[in-house]
Amino acid sequence: MSTAAFDSMTADEQIAHVQDLWDRIAARPEDIRVSEAWREELARRSADLEAHPDAVIPWDELRAEIRARLDRNG
Repeated sequence: MSTAAFDSMTADEQIAHVQDLWDRIAARPEDIRVSEAWREELARRSADLEAHPDAVIPWDELRAEIRARLDRNG
């Protein structure tokens, strides 16, 4: 797709197109190269999570907290 064709799309169409591209890339994880620095960071975060499992907030709770803050600041 050309840049001009992409630019002529609505924002919703552009988002859908980008999502489709991302889904295609994500379907082939073996083609995605991860640097050693990122591997180390993922290992560090994984170890931190295992060492401190109570330090995380479940997504449902976080989402509810964010929504409540947005409603208050409306």
